[in-house]
Amino acid sequence: MTETAVAAGKPQTLDDIMIAMDVVDTLRHREDLVRRELSEEDREAELIARLRKIYQDQGIDVPDRVLADGVKALKESRFVYTPPPRGWRRSLLTLWARRETFGKRAAALVALAAAGLTGYHVLVTRPAQLAVERTRLEITETLPKALRQAHADVLAIASDDAAKQKANALLADGERLIRGGDRAGASKVNGELAALREEVAREYTLTIVSRPGESTGVWRRPPGKSAARNYYVIVEAVAPDGRRLSLPIRNEETGATETVTKFGVRVPQAVFDAVAQDKREDGIVQRNRFGIKRRGVLAIDYLMPFEGGFITQW
Repeated sequence: MTETAVAAGKPQTLDDIMIAMDVVDTLRHREDLVRRELSEEDREAELIARLRKIYQDQGIDVPDRVLADGVKALKESRFVYTPPPRGWRRSLLTLWARRETFGKRAAALVALAAAGLTGYHVLVTRPAQLAVERTRLEITETLPKALRQAHADVLAIASDDAAKQKANALLADGERLIRGGDRAGASKVNGELAALREEVAREYTLTIVSRPGESTGVWRRPPGKSAARNYYVIVEAVAPDGRRLSLPIRNEETGATETVTKFGVRVPQAVFDAVAQDKREDGIVQRNRFGIKRRGVLAIDYLMPFEGGFITQW
């Protein structure tokens, strides 16, 4: 009885199995042996002999029964993994086997989504919410308080009915716009009330300019009237402490309002000629007070005839 036949009835040990697996691996890597030898069953013994020589060259003594078992295992694909057919069971098993990889990817996707949501909240949602809240506070608290304060300030300073009536009218308009939710309109009225407060508080003297190198008066031809002339005396607003003030002046030629320190006031030709003669005498306009603006009133007390128009450029 041969060694292989005797071994056939004995159970295989772990070492035998490991060696058989190594034999199969050797055969797979030596494809030249497999193609030449395993395609011819009658030459299996020669293949086993060659395998024995390979292991002996490595100093390994492998029994023929193990070599034969390895060749048989290769033919039967015993140590070859055959994946299960496609289906939901295979998908679940694949997910479970690769749960760590998929878990990392899922965690990365969750983190990316969280970062995106956080960024959107910080850059878009939160600013929009704050803007809405600012608008609500402005229309319900800030603007009403500012309107009432400006109105109270005007009444505290004003000494004539014109300023008080204008302040009352502006406050009524502003409160009506607030009730209607018109923030822009209420803000505009609040600005007008603040300007009224500043105007009522101002005091200055309109002084005719007569410094060397500066114009004291000019004449202009009004649009569409080539033969007519408008005469202007150049003035500036001088405060009691000597400061030259900047005033908002509407230019009658352009219709635009500009804030300037000097402007022309339209006067009759006789006033224009009298001022010109005054300056020719010694280079200085002696009667240089054109009007007085007192604190608490809107109107200017004009000390010379004034035709009611201004220019800001000449």
